[in-house]
Amino acid sequence: MDIWDKMHGRELYLPDDREIVQVQTACLDRLYDYNRTRPTEPEKRQALLKEMFAEIGEGCYLEPPFHANFGGRHVHLGSFVYANFNLTLVDDTHIYIGDHCMLAPNVTIATATHPILPALRERGVQYNAPVRIGRNCWLGTGVIVLPGVTIGDNTVVGAGSLVTRDLPANVVAFGTPCRVIREIGEQDRAFYDRDRPIGPEWLQG
Repeated sequence: MDIWDKMHGRELYLPDDREIVQVQTACLDRLYDYNRTRPTEPEKRQALLKEMFAEIGEGCYLEPPFHANFGGRHVHLGSFVYANFNLTLVDDTHIYIGDHCMLAPNVTIATATHPILPALRERGVQYNAPVRIGRNCWLGTGVIVLPGVTIGDNTVVGAGSLVTRDLPANVVAFGTPCRVIREIGEQDRAFYDRDRPIGPEWLQG
């Protein structure tokens, strides 16, 4: 098993491997360039994103600054994904984010983790677990998603939540640790904020 198989297979490995560092440094150079683009350079931003990410659909927008261990190399974005300021992706292995997801400021999605055994941590040993976020999810400000978590389609995660376990589709969840509060239901189809009704012009199509 080579170093890349270990890296993407939940196996223990040393992240300071020379081959890994060489690839990672090149990725971080492109990330550096992206974060120094101007708002008046949308074409340049889109071109860099296509170079940086493993997959990226149409209409994606990531507000700089954006941070990632591998500059997005192991990140798979659907279409029309929006990320606000300071998105951090610890993309030492794969992160999948579905179409129409919204990520508020200061969201962190991590795949890298370390053994509990002190002797192994002292040596810098690491292992990774992929994260999967479904279609049309909304992660509020400051949400942290830990390695190995899957979040189902349409789910809303409230601001400041720490997501340590899988969340099903079509729910509202928040807390530290994050837990399901309720399903998305009829009330949400009628009102967008407590007693404020959704107008008929928004319900067409």
